[in-house]
Amino acid sequence: MIKQIDLSDPAQLHELHQMQKASYQVEADLIGFYRIPPLVETVEELKSCGETFYGYWENERLAGAVSIIHEDDVCTICRLAVHPDFFQRGIGGSMVTYVVDHLPYDNWLVSTGKENHPARRLYEKHGFEHVGDEVITGKGITISNYKKTIDPS
Repeated sequence: MIKQIDLSDPAQLHELHQMQKASYQVEADLIGFYRIPPLVETVEELKSCGETFYGYWENERLAGAVSIIHEDDVCTICRLAVHPDFFQRGIGGSMVTYVVDHLPYDNWLVSTGKENHPARRLYEKHGFEHVGDEVITGKGITISNYKKTIDPS
């Protein structure tokens, strides 16, 4: 089941914080960069991040989450995290499909580590187009950027 996460609920906030740490540790290992913001943020930083989160629950356990921020007519997927215990079950794709299909935005952006090939394949499978890479100065990491435009007709 996918539903919005209530960051003001201490239990949901804590579960999200722990789940994303487990997920982003795997990404850190893939890309060789261990300062990914969601991996090092505190519970309080997560609570005040300004993103809207949707969670995927399986048997009352938070298996994954996606967060978005929208400005004007563009919606950015800020985070997509699946707990390693739930990898390879289609949860990431289900969450991407959910936000793109259920939220009223036609223009979508997302970024991921260039070496995070599973995430890149997922976004491409769901119709996101690779629009370029950028080196994050001083961090030693390259980010791949994607966009998706939905024809409203």
